[in-house]
Amino acid sequence: MSLSGNLQTVSFPDILQLLATGKKTGVLELKTSTRQKEVAFKDGNIVFASSVNSSEDLLGATLLRRGRLSKADLERAIAMHKQTGRQLGTTLIDLNLFDKEEIVACLKLQIEEIVYNLFSWREGDFLFREGEEPRNAPFQIELNTMNVIMEGTRRIDEWMEIQKVLPPDDVLMAMSPSPKINRQEITLSLDEYRVLSLINGERTLPELISLSPMGEFVTCRAIYKLITTKLVETAGTRDMEEVEREDEEEIILSIVFHLYNRCFFRIRSLVESYLGDGNSRFGAFVAQYRSGLLTYFPGLEPSSELAPSLDKFLATVRALPPASRYHHLMRALEEMLSEQLEFVFRLLGLKVYGRAVTGVKKEISEPLAVRRELVQRFGVDDNFYRTLKRADRVVRSIRG
Repeated sequence: MSLSGNLQTVSFPDILQLLATGKKTGVLELKTSTRQKEVAFKDGNIVFASSVNSSEDLLGATLLRRGRLSKADLERAIAMHKQTGRQLGTTLIDLNLFDKEEIVACLKLQIEEIVYNLFSWREGDFLFREGEEPRNAPFQIELNTMNVIMEGTRRIDEWMEIQKVLPPDDVLMAMSPSPKINRQEITLSLDEYRVLSLINGERTLPELISLSPMGEFVTCRAIYKLITTKLVETAGTRDMEEVEREDEEEIILSIVFHLYNRCFFRIRSLVESYLGDGNSRFGAFVAQYRSGLLTYFPGLEPSSELAPSLDKFLATVRALPPASRYHHLMRALEEMLSEQLEFVFRLLGLKVYGRAVTGVKKEISEPLAVRRELVQRFGVDDNFYRTLKRADRVVRSIRG
C-alpha cells in the first residue's frame, strides 16, 4: 500500500481511520522541518510511537520527569544498555528498578501522548511504510485506533476551552491565599495536585509546563481546573525589558488572515478528496464570495504562489472606516465559514461535515496559544465558536 502526502490535504485522524479500517501493518512517519515522529501499526491498531529526533518522548526522560527514576539510576541503566545492546526498558527490568507491568504502563502513556500530540499538527509530510517493524520498541502496546481517534478529537474540543482560561505567558501564578470555596468541597486529582505543588507565585505558564512531568495537555488541563475552582490566581507579570509598542490591529488582522485562509483551504481540500478536484459543484458555490474583502480568502493552499497577499489584504482593510472595519470583516467571515460548512453537510452528509468542523477547530489552537490575550481581547475565539454554533444550528434544523 502506498500512502504519502501532506497533513494540509489529509488530516492525521483521516490517516488513522484509513489504516485502522484497512487493518494495516507498518510504520507511519510524520515530519516537519524540526520534528519527526513515527507511529507503528499492527492489523490496524497502534502498537508503538516514538519521536525520532527529540528526547522529550524517550522512556528514560519520561520516567525521570515523573519522579519514578533517579538520575543516578538512569545513568547506570543507560551505561548497561550501551554495553549489552538490550533495550532501555528491558535493562531497567534487569536492574530490578521496575517490573515489566510498570514499564508497559509507562510506555502506554508515552505512546498515547506522542499520538495525541499529532492531532494538533496542521502541516508536515507523512509516509506509510507497509510491513515495516518499529525501531527500538522494547514492548508493543496495542491501542485501539478508533478509540484513539475519538479521544484525540475530544481533546481538540477540550483544548479550545482550556485555552480560553489560561493566562498570558508572562503572567505569574500563585495559590489563592483565601479560596472562595468550602474546604470540604475541594477535590483534586493526582494530576492537579502535582501541578499545584509547582505553583509558587514565581512561575509562568511556560515554566510550569516545562517543569511538569505530565506533558503539556494534561498540565494545562490541571491548571484550567485550578483556576476555574479559584484555587490558583494570577500574581502579576514577570518583569520584561521594554519593547516597541506593537501595532495590535495589524497583528490581529494577520492572525485572522492566516487562520481563516487555512480553514477555507481545509474545507476545500476535504470536499475535493471526496468529489475530486474536477468537480465543479463546490467551486460554483464559493464563487459567490469573490468580491470585497472575501476575495482574500479563496481557499488556496497557504504556501501557494497564487495565495493572496497579506500586505494587500491589510491595505484593503485599512481603507475602510476605522471604527467599523474589524466588525465588518469578522461578520463577513462568520457568514462565509458557516455557509461553507452548511454546504458540506448538504453535499456530502453528516459524517463529512463532522470532519470539516474538526478540521477547522484545529486552526484556532495556535493563535490561542501564541497570542492568547490579544486573540481573546479582540474576540477572535468567540467569533469562531459562534460561527460553528451557527452552522450546527442549521444542520440540526435540516436533520429535524
